[in-house]
Amino acid sequence: MTEHVGPVRRPYNATFALLALVAVSYALLQSLVAPALPDIQRALHTSVNAVSWVLTAYLLSASIATPLIGRLGDMYGKERLLVAVLVLLCAATIVSALATSLAVMLVGRVIQGAAGGVFPLAFGIIRDEFPRERVAGAVGVMSALAGVGGGAGVVLAGPIVQGLSYHWLFWAPLAVLVPATVAVHLFVPESPVRVPGRVNWAGAALMSGGLAAVLLAVSEAPVWEWLSARTLGVLAVGLALLVAWVRSEARSPNPLVDMRMMRIRGVWTTNSVALLLGFGMYASFILLPEYVETPTRAGYGFGASVTGAGLFLVPSTLAMLLAGAQTGRLEKRFGSKPPLLAGAALTCASYVLLATARTERWEIYLAALLLGAGIGLAFASMVNLIIENVGPAQTGVATGVNTVTRTVGGAFGGAATASILAGSVGVSGYPSAQGFTIAFAACAVALSLGVVVGLAIPQRRPADTFAPHEAGDVAPGSPRAASAMLSTLAGNDGTAVQRSIADPGCADR
Repeated sequence: MTEHVGPVRRPYNATFALLALVAVSYALLQSLVAPALPDIQRALHTSVNAVSWVLTAYLLSASIATPLIGRLGDMYGKERLLVAVLVLLCAATIVSALATSLAVMLVGRVIQGAAGGVFPLAFGIIRDEFPRERVAGAVGVMSALAGVGGGAGVVLAGPIVQGLSYHWLFWAPLAVLVPATVAVHLFVPESPVRVPGRVNWAGAALMSGGLAAVLLAVSEAPVWEWLSARTLGVLAVGLALLVAWVRSEARSPNPLVDMRMMRIRGVWTTNSVALLLGFGMYASFILLPEYVETPTRAGYGFGASVTGAGLFLVPSTLAMLLAGAQTGRLEKRFGSKPPLLAGAALTCASYVLLATARTERWEIYLAALLLGAGIGLAFASMVNLIIENVGPAQTGVATGVNTVTRTVGGAFGGAATASILAGSVGVSGYPSAQGFTIAFAACAVALSLGVVVGLAIPQRRPADTFAPHEAGDVAPGSPRAASAMLSTLAGNDGTAVQRSIADPGCADR
């Protein structure tokens, strides 16, 4: 790893404001289209199953591109890659806004999804640029913004579509993205931390094919049926490709994802929790709006409009932002593990409430509040746990893999709950109340497992938190600190920086 002398460092608050702006814009593009799919279906003259690919293509692309972009950012410069990704995102958003056919829309959505690398790039920039004591809080807020943007998209979609048209679901974020891209180029300094090497393109192809097949099987399972030969066959192909990818990465001198890093206990346990939390978060975007929009004649629901359904999620969106903003303070006092466990427990409690008591509006609002607070705490602390357990050279890839894991969990959550509801549709044409109970209970079970897995995450004292903003920073008293001291004493001509972070961490950390 090398450290380059970059331009004059800008105030980190300005850098954070710009990163937050692009993160929210990306998250909005992810969820804005969900409530508007019926309008898009009619406008593009396509079927219900076909229009679902407006979301599926986005998730597939994001899952494949995110770790790759994180790796390229570590190698060639995070600011440089961030600007390139934002330019592509702007171009793809224009394509989607102008689309008059499903094929063109999907091209735009695939390229938009590839911009999911903005999050690992932003986390890396924060780690490189911010004062050490500010890293945890900034990462916490940035992580929460992923959920905030998603929730805000569901809230804003109704008024935009009803007052304008679905095209403005793309034009509105674009009006923010274009000036934000220019500002990032002008004011966000290039990262001083670089990782020389090459990309294992064969491994990237295997990972892409494997993730695409798995997510395709999960996304289409409600249509194909979970136990059909097509679903099981595509799922088996995807898993086989992912096994081949792991073998390829383990043998490669330049792996896209260092498998030694993935064996670190703090990394694999945190990613497991991310999978289960993603299940619950993405399922809420489907379950809550559909439940409150169901007419009361079905025996439940509130007959809300698309706009009214979005209002039920306002407490969730606000709670995500507030809880994520407080995570940094909590981590300084208690470490990153307790906020993660608390977040998972709150999210689980939200689904338990929805499964047992949801006949009154205030019960829905309370459940949404618990859901948002839980997701805000958990998402923020998850990324900090990943950053604490890897070196600066691995931040982009490690946080990218965490984001992908969350996305895969979300795909499972959305597909599983959609399948449960589809199987409970009665003569009224709506899912039964029992179907919703089972779906909410399934999410509660997944999140309770997340709490159990979270208990296995190694506990670290707040003082040991490894969150440097310079290449050579290490936590006092840690094994990495001793390694850095020895390397510094032995090295010269700048090589000490490279050796001081070469140790990827112990497997039992």
